Amino acid sequence: MNPYLPQRPRRNRKSAAVRGLVRETQLTPDHLIYPLFVLDGVNKREPIASMPGLARMSEDHVLREVEEAMALGVRAFVLFPAVEESLKDKVATYGVSPDNFYLRIARAIKSRFPEAWLMSDVALDPYSSDGHDGVVQEGQIINDLTLPILADMSLVQAEAGFDAIGPSDMMDGRVEMIREALDDAGYTDTSIVSYTAKYASAFYGPFRDALESAPKHGDKKTYQMDPANRTEALREAELDMAEGADMLMVKPALCYLDVILALKQSCDRPIAAYNVSGEYAMLKAAAAQGWIDYDRAMPEMLLSIHRAGADVILTYFAKEYAAHWRQLNGR
Repeated sequence: MNPYLPQRPRRNRKSAAVRGLVRETQLTPDHLIYPLFVLDGVNKREPIASMPGLARMSEDHVLREVEEAMALGVRAFVLFPAVEESLKDKVATYGVSPDNFYLRIARAIKSRFPEAWLMSDVALDPYSSDGHDGVVQEGQIINDLTLPILADMSLVQAEAGFDAIGPSDMMDGRVEMIREALDDAGYTDTSIVSYTAKYASAFYGPFRDALESAPKHGDKKTYQMDPANRTEALREAELDMAEGADMLMVKPALCYLDVILALKQSCDRPIAAYNVSGEYAMLKAAAAQGWIDYDRAMPEMLLSIHRAGADVILTYFAKEYAAHWRQLNGR
C-alpha cells in the first residue's frame, strides 16, 4: 500500500516537458558578454597556454571572432589590450594615445558591426610599467592622482565608439569622475559598467598571463576587496549607484555567489558577474583530464551564476555556450 503523500515534488520533474514548464532560470546568449584579448599587428593569433581555446588576436582575427559569435547570438563584447612593454610607463600614457591599437580595433568593430554592444576596460595596469591599476609613488598606489587619468582614458574610449566604459581599477570616486567627464564631453549615452566588488582573488592568474599585466611589485590588496567581506560590497554598490553607474559587477563569480545575491536583493541596477580566467581554466583542465563532463559542467556553471542573481555574465565560455544553447533549442 502506498503511503499517503499529498505533496510529491517529483510530479514536476517526471518529464522533459514539465521540467521545461516549471524551470525557474533561463540563460540565453543575450545575457552574455564575451571577453576578447586584442593586440597590435596583422594576422596574429597567439594561443594563451593557461586558457585553452583562447588567444590574443590582431584586428583581422578579432573581426572574424566577433562575426562568428554574433552569428551564434552573442551581441556583447569586452576588449582587453595586450600591450608591448616598450609602450608602458608609470602614468599609462599609451592608454590615451591616438595611436593606441585598442581604440583602432574598437572603431573597426563598431564600423563593421554597429549592432554589437562594446564595453571597454578602464584601468592603468595594461599600460603601466608598474603593472598596477593606479599611479604608483614610493610603493603606494595613489588614488587621487589616478582619477583624472581614468577619466581621460574613458573619454578617448567613448570617442572610439565603446557603448560602455568598464572601470576595473577599484579606485575611490572613479565612477563619479568618469561620469562627469563623459557628460561634460557630450557622451551622455555612454554607459558605465562598474567593477563594484572586485576582490583580491587568486583566480586571475591566466588573465594576467594573457596580458602580461601582473604587478611588478607588491599586490593589489590595498584597492581590490578582501575575499572575506560581503557587507563592504554593499557599501561599494551604494557609492557606485550614487556616482552614476548603470550596472554593478562582482568579480570573480563562483566564489562570490553570495555577494551577487546580496547586490541583486539590495540594488536597483542590473548586476553583472565576471566568470574569470581561473574559473575557465579549472574547468578546461578538469575536462582535458577526463575528470568532468565539460558539456554538462560548463552550462551548469553559468546557470549557477545567473540563478544567484547575475543579469549579465562576462564569460570566456560565451561563444561555446551560445553554440550549446542553439543546439539545445534547435536553432
